Amino acid sequence: MAAMSDPVEHEEELTADDQPETAERSLFEAPPMGEQERMVEAILFATAEPVTVRELEARMPHGCDAAEALVHLRKRYAGRGVHLVKVGDAWAMRTAPDLGFLMQKETVETRKLSRAAIETLAIIAYHQPATRAEIEEIRGVSVSRGTVDQLLEMEWIRFGRRKMTPGRPVTFVVTEAFLDHFGLESARDLPGLKELRAAGLLDNRLPPSAMPQLGEGEEPEDEASEGQSELFED
Repeated sequence: MAAMSDPVEHEEELTADDQPETAERSLFEAPPMGEQERMVEAILFATAEPVTVRELEARMPHGCDAAEALVHLRKRYAGRGVHLVKVGDAWAMRTAPDLGFLMQKETVETRKLSRAAIETLAIIAYHQPATRAEIEEIRGVSVSRGTVDQLLEMEWIRFGRRKMTPGRPVTFVVTEAFLDHFGLESARDLPGLKELRAAGLLDNRLPPSAMPQLGEGEEPEDEASEGQSELFED
């Protein structure tokens, strides 16, 4: 009778044969979500500018879900000294708003905006996309090229789409750098008259049409909102 092969040795041989295939498959598997979260955290801390989901996934291993990792990371940083915030379509790590006073000594003011620049910026922010003619109509005076160039150089405004009107004039819109500077997720989060007044930012006067309009059923808060709208000063 022929001797039977050792079942233990046979099993070990099969296991050894399977190992290379298993290792090869693991190369195409995305890391665990906890590891993906750490990757996103590292990228955001090392990058000064906000980063989009697409840019995150381009740096991460194949198959990673940066959007889901951001959700977990945002929850983990809730209530901490540093928050994960959305800036337009991108994400960034920023100091918690209530701790901003700790950073005041590190803030360097390099340029003070003129009143014309402040008014032009506010009109674009609240009425974007806005053409030069629309800005001039609201302000009641012409807009100098230097004012627009200054805002473009600061990267607080950029060119938008041309309007489908005679002459196809260019429009201006605020940038993500503007939103990031003021801690806004989108232009819809711009403060109203009440918030600007409470923050002590209502010094320069603008025509009523330059400021956000009251919603249906809302009453003007005082004479400033009825005809003497004001705007923040740098």
